Amino acid sequence: MRVLIAAGGTAGHINPALAIAGALKAADPAAEIHFAGRREGMEYGLVTRAGYPFHHIEINGFQRRLTPENIRRNLLAAWHLAVSGPRCAAILREVKPDLVIGCGGYVSGPIVRAAAKRGIHTAIHEQNAFPGVTNKLLAKEVDLVMAASAAAVEKLGAPQKTIVVGNPVRPELFTQDRAAARAKLNAGTDTVILSFGGSLGARRINEVVADLCAWEQATGQPVVHLHATGSRGVELFRDLGRQKGFAPGSRLAVREYIDNMPELLAAADLVISRSGALTLAELEAMGRASILIPSPNVAENHQYYNALELEQAGAAVVIEEKDLTGDKLIATVQELMSRPGRLRQMGLQAKTLGQPDSLEKITAALQKLCG
Repeated sequence: MRVLIAAGGTAGHINPALAIAGALKAADPAAEIHFAGRREGMEYGLVTRAGYPFHHIEINGFQRRLTPENIRRNLLAAWHLAVSGPRCAAILREVKPDLVIGCGGYVSGPIVRAAAKRGIHTAIHEQNAFPGVTNKLLAKEVDLVMAASAAAVEKLGAPQKTIVVGNPVRPELFTQDRAAARAKLNAGTDTVILSFGGSLGARRINEVVADLCAWEQATGQPVVHLHATGSRGVELFRDLGRQKGFAPGSRLAVREYIDNMPELLAAADLVISRSGALTLAELEAMGRASILIPSPNVAENHQYYNALELEQAGAAVVIEEKDLTGDKLIATVQELMSRPGRLRQMGLQAKTLGQPDSLEKITAALQKLCG
C-alpha cells in the first residue's frame, strides 16, 4: 500500500500524522508512507527526521485583517493557491498513492481534494472539537472522516461517513511508573504541579505562573512545581522571579522546554496549560486534572471548545485569557488543593474521555477503506 499524508502548520497536526504513519507501517511493514507539506514549515524537519519521503508544496492562509504586510502575504497566498493544482498533480503522479490522508493545516486542502477528484481513496482526521474550515470543506469530498471528538461530528457536516477515533498519543505515555517519577522529584505526598505554554512560550501564562510560584514560596505550600517557559519566555520568567521574590530550587524547577513530558505527566497531580488537541489527549490518556487556558489566537477559537469538553466532564477548570490574572490562578489552585481527593477525582473524569486505542481504530478504518 502506498500512502500520502498531507499535514502542516503546527505540531498538533503533524504529530498525529506521524503517529498514524507509524501505526500503518507497523500494521503493514511493506507500506510506503510519503508526506506532503511546506518546506519552510515545522513539518519538514519533523517528517524528514522521522525518515519519511517529503514532497514540497507551498500553501498559505489568507489574512483577514488588511494591513500593508497582510496584503503582501495575501497576494503571495493567492499565487501559491493558483499554482497548487499543477503541483498537486505532480506529487500524485510521483507517489501514485492508494490512499491520501489529510491531517490538518492549509496544505491538506489542495492535496486531498485533488486525490478525491482522481478517485483515489481519501480520508481526513480532525483533531479538534470545533473543526477548522479546511476539514469542513473536505468532509464533503472524502471517503472517510475521522473525528477526535463526538462534538465535532455534526459540525463537520458528513455524519454518515464520520467515525469518532480520538487523538493518537505517543505510546510511551502508557508505560510510565508514577511512583518512580514522583520519587525522582522527591515529591513525597506533596502536590506536583506541571505548567507550560508551548514550545515558544505564552507570555500571559508565564506572567500568571510567576505569581503562582511567588505565592507557593511565600506561603510554604506543599507543592513541587515544574514550569516550562518556552523559548521566548526564558528571560521574562527570570526577570519576573527577581521582581516577585521567588527562585528555582528543590521545590521549583524551571526549564525552557520539557523533553520528558510522559515522565512528568506521570508524576503530576495538576497540569496548567493551553488546550491544544494533543495536550488534552495526553491529559485524558494519563488521567490528569488540569487548569486550561485556551489560546485566543487560534482559528475558530477551537482551543476553547476543546477545553469545554473537559470542564463539562468535571475534569478541568477553564479560564479564558481575557479573565486570567495571577490572583485568579492562585485562588483556583488553592481551592482545588483544599478539597481532599478533588484532583484525583478530576483525573479519573479526564480518563473517561480518553481513547487509548485511537491508533488501532484509525488503522483498522483506513485498512478497511483500502480493502
